[in-house]
Amino acid sequence: MKPIRAVPLSCGHYLPERVVENAEFEATLDTSDEWIRARTGIERRHFAADGELTSDLAIHAARAALSNAGIDGSEIDALVLATATPDQTFPSTATRVQAAIGMTSGFAFDIHAVCAGFLYALANANALIVSGQARRVMVIGAETFSRIMDWTDRSTCVLFGDGAGALILEAQEGTGGPEDRGILSTDLHSDGQYNSLLYVDGGVSSTQTAGVLKMEGQEVFKHAVSKLAACGEAALEAAGLTSADVDVVVPHQANLRIISRMAAKMGIPMEKVVVTVQDHGNTSAASIPLALSTAHAAGRIKRGDVMLMEAIGGGLAWGAATIRW
Repeated sequence: MKPIRAVPLSCGHYLPERVVENAEFEATLDTSDEWIRARTGIERRHFAADGELTSDLAIHAARAALSNAGIDGSEIDALVLATATPDQTFPSTATRVQAAIGMTSGFAFDIHAVCAGFLYALANANALIVSGQARRVMVIGAETFSRIMDWTDRSTCVLFGDGAGALILEAQEGTGGPEDRGILSTDLHSDGQYNSLLYVDGGVSSTQTAGVLKMEGQEVFKHAVSKLAACGEAALEAAGLTSADVDVVVPHQANLRIISRMAAKMGIPMEKVVVTVQDHGNTSAASIPLALSTAHAAGRIKRGDVMLMEAIGGGLAWGAATIRW
């Protein structure tokens, strides 16, 4: 019996209509467009409209991915949605998306690993397909981080944006080697001793409020470069590949300096790295699928390309995945 791979069928994304340029923050904060660009690479981001929910963003992205695949929601067996900004405490935001796309059977659930959430969701989707529990799985990252910002904190509120991206995976036979299409490896980590470096100061059992984001930026930066490079190399090794085999890197879009230093540490030229942080800001779990879909639509990702994805976020939680598109 030939091994099963989780092979990408299509992707799609959605960005809210409202675009917020850096200059907008100058009216209320001691900051400037030049300051934000120099430290982060961010030029603008999108914010959800009043009444526009995380599920709304996810539904748009899901429908785009379905349209690009030429299938409908009833052909999806499982839906895994990564988010740190759900519509409700329960039930899962994924079930709202399930209903909206006409997915009438199977199952849907949320995963919460903040900025690493999409990779955690991807690893779960891969396991569902390889184990035979699902044939087609939709993986979504969707966030409305504008709802948990402290608008007086210039070090954090200028960094984040809202958006969603979706990827559809399908079970296909492979050989078990690195020449296969599909997910070749995943590498996940977390370390709870770093909880206080990046967190939200609210919660159901603690404050009964949503809270706002708090971050020790310099400390997160230091962890990010080394941990992303290490897990990226581990994922490639597990797939039987090296950095030289990588055609495209789709990293978490948090900070241009983190992205460029990670690439340099791994010996990967920046022309192979997808960078969308300038237009989207940090969209947490939506970051990778949003960048993936944007790059794919622009023709940067071709069938057979070896792709490395990697992300780090609150927890700290981090990970990487190797995929042959």
